[in-house]
Amino acid sequence: MERRNFLRALALGGFASVLQLKSGKLFASMPSNPAQEFNDLVAVMGGEPAQLYAKAIASMGGIGRFVKKGQSVVIKPNIGWNKTPELAADTNPLLVSAIIKDCLAAGASEVGVFDHTCDEWRGCYKNSGIEDAVKAAGGKMLFAHEEKYYREVSIPNGKRLKSAKVHEAVLDYDVWINVPILKNHGGAKMTISLKNSMGVVWDRRFWHSNDLQQCIADFATFRKKPALNIVDAYRIMTQNGPQGKSANDVQLAKALFMSTDPVAVDTAAVAFFSQYKAMTINDASHIKLGEELKVGTTKIDELKVERIKL
Repeated sequence: MERRNFLRALALGGFASVLQLKSGKLFASMPSNPAQEFNDLVAVMGGEPAQLYAKAIASMGGIGRFVKKGQSVVIKPNIGWNKTPELAADTNPLLVSAIIKDCLAAGASEVGVFDHTCDEWRGCYKNSGIEDAVKAAGGKMLFAHEEKYYREVSIPNGKRLKSAKVHEAVLDYDVWINVPILKNHGGAKMTISLKNSMGVVWDRRFWHSNDLQQCIADFATFRKKPALNIVDAYRIMTQNGPQGKSANDVQLAKALFMSTDPVAVDTAAVAFFSQYKAMTINDASHIKLGEELKVGTTKIDELKVERIKL
C-alpha cells in the first residue's frame, strides 16, 4: 500500500486492514474491555517527533503514570552507530529530548541516557545528535563503554540465556524507558523494542553465537523491565540494517508507537514496516518467542488501541 493510501485508510478508520496479522486477526481500534482506563497501545502518524510523542503519551495517560516525583529515569535509545539522524541508524534526538523534558516536568530527580554502542562510543553519542539533545534538555549522558559499568544478573526463565552483565543504570535507576528506532536488521531481521535491550548488556557475543532470536526473547524475561516502550518510526531504515549504507535505505514515515508491552508494540511496528518492505513477526521470530515466554502478546486485536493521525 502506498503511504498516501495508508494515511487515508487511517483517517477513515481502516488502520486495521493495514496491520493484518498472519493469524488473520486485525489490529482493531475498539477495546475488548471498554471499562479499562488506559490504552494498551497507541499509534500516531503524520507529525514531527515531539508532536508524535506528545500525542502518544497523552493517550497513554501522561508521563506521570510512569514517572513519579523524585524518581530517577534512565532512557535507552538506539545510539549504536556513528551516523547522523538523517540516516535513521539511531533514535531521533528530537524524540529523546521531548521525553527527557517531559520526565523532568513530571518531577524526575535525574534523567540519564546511554547505549552500549557498536561503533566508537564518542562518535555515536556526538554524531547521532543525541548527546547535544540530552544536555540541552537537562538530561545526563552516561558512560557505557567499559565492563565496569555492568553487573552480573540471573535470567532464570531464559531458555538459552541464563545470565548477563547489565548496565548499572538499568539496575539502579527507578524507571527504565526503552526508545528504539524501527529498522531492518541483518541478523534479527527487525530491531525494535525487544532487540534494543541488547544495548543494556556487556557481552553480546554469546547472543550471536547461541541463537540470537531466543536470547533476545530470553532477556525480556529479566525481572527489571522497561516501564514504557516508545518506538521511533519518524525515519525508518528499510534495508541494509542495522547500519545502513546511504540515504536510499531510509523512508520518511513520520510515525510513533507506544506501549508498556514490548511484544505488542513490536508486532504493530512490524506490520507498519511491512508496507515498505515485506516482513512479518515470523521473520523476526524473537517477537513470537517473547510471547511464548509470556513477556507480552502479539494478539493486538484483543488490546485497547488508539490510532491518531496528526
